[in-house]
Order: sequence, then C-alpha cells, then structure tokens
Amino acid sequence: MSQSPSELPDKIIVDRRKSYRNSDVRIAVRKTRDRLAEQGISDPDYDRDLLTLYARAVQSGTLAIVLLIVLTGFFSITYGFSGAILIWSVVASLLYVGLGLLGRKYLSRKQARETHRKWVAAFAALHLLLGACWSWFAFFGCDTCSNNEDLMFKAIAILVAMAASATINYNLRWSVVTEFGMPVVAFAIAHDGIFEPTAIAASAGLLAALLFFSFIAIRLRRASLATLSFRSENNALVAELEMARSISEEARRRAEDANLAKSRFLASMSHELRTPLNAILGFSEVMAKEVLGPMENQNYRSYATDINQSGQHLLKLINEILDLSRIEAGKQELIEEPLLLTEIMEDCIGMVRMKSKQKNIRIEHAYEPGLPRLLADERSIRQVALNLLSNAVKFTPSGGHIQVKTGWTASGGQYVSVKDNGPGIPESEIPVVLSAFGQGSIAIKSAEQGTGLGLPIVQALMAMHDGTFKLKSKLREGTEALAIFPAERVMDELPAAPVSDKAERRARSTRPAEKRRAAAGSA
Repeated sequence: MSQSPSELPDKIIVDRRKSYRNSDVRIAVRKTRDRLAEQGISDPDYDRDLLTLYARAVQSGTLAIVLLIVLTGFFSITYGFSGAILIWSVVASLLYVGLGLLGRKYLSRKQARETHRKWVAAFAALHLLLGACWSWFAFFGCDTCSNNEDLMFKAIAILVAMAASATINYNLRWSVVTEFGMPVVAFAIAHDGIFEPTAIAASAGLLAALLFFSFIAIRLRRASLATLSFRSENNALVAELEMARSISEEARRRAEDANLAKSRFLASMSHELRTPLNAILGFSEVMAKEVLGPMENQNYRSYATDINQSGQHLLKLINEILDLSRIEAGKQELIEEPLLLTEIMEDCIGMVRMKSKQKNIRIEHAYEPGLPRLLADERSIRQVALNLLSNAVKFTPSGGHIQVKTGWTASGGQYVSVKDNGPGIPESEIPVVLSAFGQGSIAIKSAEQGTGLGLPIVQALMAMHDGTFKLKSKLREGTEALAIFPAERVMDELPAAPVSDKAERRARSTRPAEKRRAAAGSA
C-alpha cells in the first residue's frame, strides 16, 4: 500500500493525532478534577499529595503547638489550677511531638497507594488521643477562681487550640472534628452545661466555633486540592510546551537543511543552466540574423527568433532567482559609495525609454533640486529603479503616462516614487504581489507576464539599505511604488576649509612658475 508524503516516517516527529486524543483526555480529566474539587472529593493521587502537605504542616507546626500547651499549663498554674495540670501539659506535649515525629516518618519514606489508609488511620488515632487529652483538660477545676472565670479560661484555651489545629491540620479530612468533638462534649458535661445558662452559652459558643473551624478547614482543603490540580495542569502544559518546542526545533532544523539544499542546488545548477543557455542564445541569434547565410525557409528564421527570446527570458529568470537567493542567504555584499539618486533615476529612465516609446507612454521625472548624495550600493539602487520602472511600463496601457519623483522625506531621508495610471492592483492582492513568485490577477491576465520576483527583490534590497518599500494601489486608479531611504544614509555636504594667508601667498608664488612650465610644454 502506498503512503502519502505526509505519512512517511521521516516527516513525522510526534504523532499529532495521538496528541489531539491526549488533549481531549486531558480536558476531560481537568473537568472531572474540577468537579471533584468542588465536591471535596479527590482521586488517590491527590489524597497522597494532600497527606504529604498535612505531614509537612504538622512537622513544621509541632513547636508552635507545644509552646501553646506549655503556656496553657503555665497560666493554668498561675491562675489557680491544681498541679495535675503539669502532668497534662507533659502528656499533651508528648502527643503533639509524637504526631510531628509520625509526620516526619511519613515524609522520609516512599509511600505506596496501599499504605495510604494505614497512615490516615494512624494520624486519626493520634488526633483522637489528643482529643481525649483536651477532654481531660476540660475536667480540671480551679481552686482560687470563680466558676465563670474557670469556664471562660478553659473555653478560651480550647478555642485557641481549635483555631491552631484548623490552620495546621486542615489537609487531613475531619481532623478538627476528630480532635475537638470530644473536648466540646466533655466541656459541656464538666460545667453542667445542660442546666446553667452561662455554661450553656459557653458550650454553644464552642460548638459554633467547632462548626466554623471545620468549615474553614474544609475550604482550605479544597483550596489545596485546587492548587494541586492547577500545578498538575501546569506541569502538563510545560510538558506539552517542551514537546512543541522540540517539534519546532526539529522543523527549524529541517527548514535549514532544505534551505541549504536549495542553495547548493542553485549554486551547482547556475553554471549547468547558463552554459547551454549561452550556446542557445548565441546560435539562435546567429541563425535569426542570418550571419552565415540566408535561410530559404522564413519559418526557420522566426523559430530562431522565438528560441532566442525564450532563452533570454529563461536567463533573466535564473538571474533573478539567484539574486533573491543570494539576498535571502545574506551573501549579497553592498559596496557603498556616495551617489546622486536623481542621476541614477535619469539613467534608468533612459534605459526604459525605448520600450515606453513603443507603447506611446510618457515618462515625467520631477525632483527636488539640491539633493545631497546618498550612501548606498549603486548596483542595487539601479536594480531597484529598473525593476520599478519596468513594472510601470509593463502594466501601463498604450498612451498612458508614468510619473517619477525624487525628493526629501519628512524625517530627512530621500525617496523615489514611480506612479503609473495602469489598471491597478486590488488591495487584497498586494501581499501576494510582494511575495516571491506572486502575481496578481491583472498580471496573470496580462500578455506580458513576469516571474513575480521583481518586487520581492526590491523589498529585500531596500531592507539591506535599512529602508522601506511601500506599494500603494487601487483598482482602475493606477499603482505607486515608493522606495524610502533613511536619513542616516543621506550625506551632509561639508563646507570648504578656510585657506590661511600663508598658504594663499604660497599659491600665488607658484602660479607664475606653473604658467612658464605650461608655456614651455606647449612650445
């Protein structure tokens, strides 16, 4: 079975059809993850990531929680609680340190999916023990303070611990409820919250705080889940960009190889094509002019003329292709020298004058007097001018006129304008005309079709001179080609250097001697 060129192995770097399928799958996965994140449900991979974030938070927050326990025990002693509160402080601190060590152990191992639930159960069990420890704290009594003071102190301590747990342990689901559900119930029982109004209010406040911090923990966990989802999508995007970059690099390398192959082909074929063309042109011209004797058949003479014209057309095409290739490859060298733009335009107008007279086309040249010299490559500028004038003569109908202008630009540069009253170019076809081998609909219908390389060569040569080329045209209103040179290429004329008195006396003294030598030479 035959393969199309696009299906050949050397034309494909990555299976783009598979990339499209992967893109669809990635979009579906992202939508599913967003929906799960909104519902508070995650896949096992994200659960492990969340548990890792929880373990890191527990490990880094252990010192702060232990400090909170120590301060609670210290203020309890100074406030009038019994000495057993110190034992509670030690036990609670040890439990929190154990939780931190368990988190550190979890981070130090490479966890498998099967052990995830075991670690979650271990962390939940420690939170239950911490809840029992805080329940023990709720049953402590104060000997020197009133019932309301005792109530408020323990309620504030449990509330602060609850807030700390919500901000540290939120990545573990229901950790706040697991740790402080039991202490809230124990607080209500210890202070007869069922019967006393103050205790009822304190117990209700702790219950409301438990629900609030549980809600905050759920929202923080969802935010972490969304962050993980965005990070995963970012990693996928980076991977896709790397793949696209590799494809682009490979495509660039292939384009450079193709360009090099084209340059080698043109370099090798230019000689191979010009050599037989020279023979074709020479012998056909000899035959057409009957240099070696008359031809009996008139058709043979016309055939020789057609062969000569076709060869000249082919030679012109080869020269233009080589010129454009040389410019694109950066091999075109500019030999810059001071030149007058008006003189070059006059010379080029003289070159196309004969063809314009054949079509009865009037060419007018208007230029601003006193234009200074321009630093440019004369051969390139002549090629620009001849291409513009040849196009204008080619597409101007018989009896038309061409207006050529040379002058100053508003920025201090110089410009050349060639405007004709031909059929014009539709605005949508101007980019096509400026591209290599591009021809508009008018040029295709015209009897004098070109190669489509004249204007691209002009554009490239103007770019090499740091200038710009503009093509303005409207249908049935003619075309104006504008070549603009920057102000940096305009050469300022320097004033004459002042002559000193000594130099002037020396010049006067040498004049009689020169006259005598001139007279002797003439004699």
